Amino acid sequence: MSLPFSVLDLAPVASGSTSAQALRNTLDLARHTEDLGYHRYWLAEHHRMPGIASSATAVLIGQVAAATSRLRVGSGGIMLPNHAPMVVAEQFGTLEGLFPGRIDLGLGRAPGTDQATARALRRTPGPLSADDFPEQVHELRAYFEDGGTVTPAAGNRPPIWLLGSSGYSARLAGMLGLPFAFAHHFSAENTLPALALYREAFRPSADGLSEPYAMIAVSVTAAADDATAERLARPQALSFLRLRQGRPGPLPSPEEAEAYPYTPLDREVIRSRQDSQVVGGPETVRQKMDALVKETSADEVMVTTMVHDHADRRRSYEILAGIYGLPAPAEADLAHR
Repeated sequence: MSLPFSVLDLAPVASGSTSAQALRNTLDLARHTEDLGYHRYWLAEHHRMPGIASSATAVLIGQVAAATSRLRVGSGGIMLPNHAPMVVAEQFGTLEGLFPGRIDLGLGRAPGTDQATARALRRTPGPLSADDFPEQVHELRAYFEDGGTVTPAAGNRPPIWLLGSSGYSARLAGMLGLPFAFAHHFSAENTLPALALYREAFRPSADGLSEPYAMIAVSVTAAADDATAERLARPQALSFLRLRQGRPGPLPSPEEAEAYPYTPLDREVIRSRQDSQVVGGPETVRQKMDALVKETSADEVMVTTMVHDHADRRRSYEILAGIYGLPAPAEADLAHR
């Protein structure tokens, strides 16, 4: 399998650690995965989440780009309803001007937080809705047009991606001729329908793509063997459960996850989520990943690994890179993506 592999990072804050350490871990992981041959490094936007430190996404993208030399660095994604499109254009025009040819602007239509936080971000008393997302995307794209008046966005447009976990953004990405990234890691049941919608709706665009390009984001925990990987993956499952219960917190340790008093319903919720994850030793990871890529016909895989210990996270990416013989294809082969 020769398709590119990339990284999605939420800058996880582990229990017993700090957000400052999580940010330093992000820079370390970015340099490490660049050396391993990964193609992109995207940061996710979340707010008021004790276990996630990537809130100031554009700031962190600049730091990661400065700390690396080859990786494409971008947002996975900027939640456009939270921000004025002109501000996003200025931020990413600045990033593209500083790191030409290395920045991606991935856009999502969900606030990615509660309504009170979303209102605080936008500083508007009016209702917040993702329904005007197409208009926001159109406005944003216009600010990047060469000859425009928004500096430094004009003439410094990075590739724009649409992100989604359902069919809405998939269809819109196809209609606009943009690349599409699907969140398989938390909406696996919608993966195949959404990718089908994207490919069916795709229309080539002058400032986009000539053919569809679909990436899937996958949760992967790789370790020396299946038992070790399953143990390392348990904290992520408990973190998800606590989020569902309205009790988000730092990423727990394997010991905390093992000691937690799960109810039968808790175990069913976790089991259904883990069914879509790639967890195991090298051979298990290869089998699951090969099957997923074959089923989805994905053009690229973006891997997110949420484990408590940073060394284990580094090792998981090492194992995956070893399985597929990274580095990624030559830059010339990837320039259009």
